[in-house]
Amino acid sequence: MQAATDPLSATLSALADPTRRAILARLADGEATVGELAEPFDISLPAVSRHLKVLEAAGLISRGREAQWRPARLEAGPLKDLAGWLEHYRRFWDGSFDRMDAYLSELTKGKPHGRKH
Repeated sequence: MQAATDPLSATLSALADPTRRAILARLADGEATVGELAEPFDISLPAVSRHLKVLEAAGLISRGREAQWRPARLEAGPLKDLAGWLEHYRRFWDGSFDRMDAYLSELTKGKPHGRKH
């Protein structure tokens, strides 16, 4: 896999994997160790560690150091940046829905509403 060159690409690339998205969802509830994060998955601890490295490289998580443990915690900054980028396109979605609503209203104008018995 080619390394992402900008933060948004790194975030999107990291989020492309469902296991990584599930890990982020778990970390939204609080920090966790690799073992705790691996519990719901049928994958090895090294595989979970590789997922964590991708998330860390994208800035989506940080890893602490408590004795021999390295708990992971969610870093929401890149998600906020992604939300900001997506917000730019909300106008398109909203406009599309408004146009669809107007079209459906036009189609149903003059037709009785409700179910026929």
